[in-house]
Amino acid sequence: MNNKLEYYVAEEENNIKIREYLKNKLNISSRFIKKASIEKKIEVNGIPVKMNYMLKAGDKIEIDLSREESQNIDPEKIDISVIYEDEDVIVVNKPSGMVVHPTKSYQNGTLANALLYYFKEKGENCIVRLVNRLDRDTSGLVLIAKNQFAHMSLARDMELDSFKKEYIAVVMGNLSEKTGIIDMPIYRTGGDSINRVIDERGQRSITHYKVEKGLTNADVLKLRLETGRTHQIRVHLSSIGHPIYGDTLYGGDDLIIKRQALHASSLSFPHPRDGRLIELEIDIPEDIKNLIKTLS
Repeated sequence: MNNKLEYYVAEEENNIKIREYLKNKLNISSRFIKKASIEKKIEVNGIPVKMNYMLKAGDKIEIDLSREESQNIDPEKIDISVIYEDEDVIVVNKPSGMVVHPTKSYQNGTLANALLYYFKEKGENCIVRLVNRLDRDTSGLVLIAKNQFAHMSLARDMELDSFKKEYIAVVMGNLSEKTGIIDMPIYRTGGDSINRVIDERGQRSITHYKVEKGLTNADVLKLRLETGRTHQIRVHLSSIGHPIYGDTLYGGDDLIIKRQALHASSLSFPHPRDGRLIELEIDIPEDIKNLIKTLS
């Protein structure tokens, strides 16, 4: 496992302070640079340097990403489906019914419990840094950073067009427009309620949709999030009169499927280490396939 980032200073980058090089050339956050510098994790030609060091062409910069870390989460032996993994990131296919991170109501049996056990078994000193989250009963792709640098990079790059999260949903009724954009603010009603509503006091929220397949009084939609609000897809589709099957919180029928028929089916993101595009796609699970078959 390669826990070091390595860069070589080009001729045109001669006489640049290392702080400016890391921040402007490599787009590394000031917070990360400061912490790594204090811990003497940044070296030039094998020697720790201060951040006012003037780089010379040919210098080798190394950033040590290893760090002793821990979380107050119990590792649990729970099977997980790993779709992609390297030294910086891991992507898993979360089943419906699994919470991603412990809460007061769900302190065990979560994806985070499973991942910490998985890391421990592999001998990797990683904590769980979620880049995206899914509701308990939404299945599909979840991206986790395995170090602070990867988490910083992915959180920064979520605004890029190359960072895409797409979903498949089965909704009640047939949409009149086969493609469209739902641009409506989402607001938390307050108190202990998990319910969200469309309200001008809320945050701007944008969902793109396309009808993939028309069924008998139902549609299979492909959706892409431009923003990532809690329950965004569920609230948006309900607001236009087409709630997701199984989503009783927002008006969906649960006679055929006992959870919202929503699946995070594809994910693409620039890799934090070298910027190469990682593109992943998985099939919909059997319960949604059975729902589509029943409604066809």
